[in-house]
Amino acid sequence: MTASPPAPDVPPERWRAHVAEVLTRARDRSQLLTDAVDDDDLVRQHSPLMSPLVWDLAHVGNQEELWLVRNVGGRVPVRCDIDQLYDAFKHARAERPFLPLLGPAGARTYVREVRDKVLDVLAHSPLEGRRLLENAFAFGMVAQHEQQHDETMLATHQLRVGGAVLHASPPPPGTGLAAAEVLVPGGPFTMGTSTEPWALDNERPAHVVEVAPFFIDTAAVTNRAYQGFIEAGGYDQPRWWSAAGWAHRQEAALSAPRFWQREGDTWWRLRFGIREPVPPAEPVMHVCFHEAQAYAMWAGRRLPTEAEWEKAARWDPATGQSRRYPWGDEDPGEQYANLGQRHLRPAEAGAYPRGASPLGVNQLIGDVWEWTSSDFGGYPGFAAFPYREYSLVFFGADYKVLRGGSFGSDAVAVRGTFRNWDYPIRAQIFAGFRCARDPVPGEVG
Repeated sequence: MTASPPAPDVPPERWRAHVAEVLTRARDRSQLLTDAVDDDDLVRQHSPLMSPLVWDLAHVGNQEELWLVRNVGGRVPVRCDIDQLYDAFKHARAERPFLPLLGPAGARTYVREVRDKVLDVLAHSPLEGRRLLENAFAFGMVAQHEQQHDETMLATHQLRVGGAVLHASPPPPGTGLAAAEVLVPGGPFTMGTSTEPWALDNERPAHVVEVAPFFIDTAAVTNRAYQGFIEAGGYDQPRWWSAAGWAHRQEAALSAPRFWQREGDTWWRLRFGIREPVPPAEPVMHVCFHEAQAYAMWAGRRLPTEAEWEKAARWDPATGQSRRYPWGDEDPGEQYANLGQRHLRPAEAGAYPRGASPLGVNQLIGDVWEWTSSDFGGYPGFAAFPYREYSLVFFGADYKVLRGGSFGSDAVAVRGTFRNWDYPIRAQIFAGFRCARDPVPGEVG
């Protein structure tokens, strides 16, 4: 799986080949996720939290038309009459089923016509002369956008009522880890990037951050460990929850991760239409920020800050430099991480030893998005590009940052610097967490 764009000084032909590959991979996945169900399921809203699948499909085509056909290519619009229908800021998700949307056949025809024009634009674009064109940035932005919506569509499949329609091989088995936690030494490290060609505005610019020493778990919190919190009455004791978290726990009647159900002494979960016992060694998934924070408090720990998470993932103590990924600068192939919907579940702890960071932190990329304690905001020197609505309008305390990607994320949209964000009450996303803690006095020399 190719994730990285070519080096900036390679010929445009190499860029064009890479862009064509990532665009094709995204579209193949969009088609897989929409062809898997019938037309009734495509137009149905499976949850007020999600759009109908057919909206997502036409939306990715509309964004592709806006940025690549019209902006980059200067071509005649394919369907300028539908722009407002597929503007994510014009209509809340709960409203979208009642809009005069393109039907399944119309949406498929639309995205196909747009893609044909885009490939022609790609063939004739100089890929220079404008910031949007340098390093084929606009094409990379569109490919990442489609893959992000593909992950959203995958989450919609998880919310569907009905039998299983998606299938994949299981991930590799887990192995024992040498330690439950590792010390990340204090000191500065470079956070963010100024050189990654397709990094988005909220990942920029690179800047030095001073981080105090801390311990971080070598693996995400597992289902087995999280069951301990449930069995200890964690959902019934306000002392483990923040005020906002306890209010949400009561309002939403939370008692376990989403899609879990207990029968007798056995916990079961629903995973893409399959009912199965909760696998103890997999990372816990479908927990909101408040649940993650309450567990950490119960365990005598805390969630890592975003800066701590990135230092654990990228900082190389041997060189003092920040890597692109925990394992180095090489693209995230299947030997390193559980990405790209290859497996429809997170892998057990220790399943990807080659993907560990230099400090021995495992599976920071893939498997489950990891909640951090940080609010979403811009880095020092942040500049919105190419539009305010990608990041800037979401900055503030309403959103918490998640890091690392999930089994449903594509490599093109996951880097050591990539930032995701969501409301702290969201649990339908493929999110889990790992814990951190401060050293006790005398523990760090």
